[in-house]
Amino acid sequence: MATIIALIHGEAGAYGIGFPDFPGAVSGGATIDEALRRGRETLATHIEALGEAGQDLPRVRTVDEVRADPALAEDFADAVLVTAVTVDLPGKAVRLNISMDEHLVARIDEAARARGESRSRFLAEAARTRLAG
Repeated sequence: MATIIALIHGEAGAYGIGFPDFPGAVSGGATIDEALRRGRETLATHIEALGEAGQDLPRVRTVDEVRADPALAEDFADAVLVTAVTVDLPGKAVRLNISMDEHLVARIDEAARARGESRSRFLAEAARTRLAG
């Protein structure tokens, strides 16, 4: 788990959330709670996309380091809320040897293909969903 600093801007009915250490990972919502929820989802997807593209993740800074960044002074001044979001950063891929019913594997492969995903990504996402629930 990593703690990522988030800045929320806006007003009732229209809040935006961004993560200074992950430019491009932005979202929003009608309430602060909705912006936070959607922001967590967006950040997780953004981090996953960086990994799949083979890009290095940026260095995650502390709130003091982010606050000290002169390029973010205006963002901090205008923020309605400065908070932290926890996310799982990807680890090293591990090869598994598992057994499954051949028909289930065929259905998994078909569903993965339809989504433009690999079998591994499909199974990992299914596991994440199940673990979160």
